[in-house]
Amino acid sequence: MSFSENLKQIRKERHMSQEELAELLDVSRQAVSKWEQGMGYPETEKLLLLSKKLNVSLDALMSDENDEITDSSGTKPTAGTGSIVITSPHENAIVTCYKVVSTAKMKGGKKAPHYALFGVDRGGSAFWGEPTTFLGWYANEEMISREIQEIHQAISLGIPTYTLQYSAKTERRFASVKIIEE
Repeated sequence: MSFSENLKQIRKERHMSQEELAELLDVSRQAVSKWEQGMGYPETEKLLLLSKKLNVSLDALMSDENDEITDSSGTKPTAGTGSIVITSPHENAIVTCYKVVSTAKMKGGKKAPHYALFGVDRGGSAFWGEPTTFLGWYANEEMISREIQEIHQAISLGIPTYTLQYSAKTERRFASVKIIEE
């Protein structure tokens, strides 16, 4: 298969639209369409980014001999295992989960976080519910929404790890939590 066919197949395996892939690479949808029609190739830096973001080798992208697309370890990727390892730098936590949930807006002062994010793991009993682990605090709805969207995208792409990008650094004093301005 050619680059154009490989790219199209990988994109579809990841259940991505051309628009979603274009956004991931910071290019236009028309550029992705052109590549998939065999009317051009991405620049080298975009090829490297494609390889990284889609978790496939450059050989898998460029090869015209393989009908099977494989990742850099030589195994065929799935559309996602359904779980991800999330690193929370401000909370010094590493959690394996299959989804994340947030609190509703919490009351507090100007410097208090207004949202909290939790990782949910499989395996909880029906009586006790699913086990959750605290991941981080967020100053506003925009930040937590952006984080959740990126985590869901990573899970759907089968990306095995994710580091929180938008959580707020906090300071705890007794029973209160305050955001530390950076």
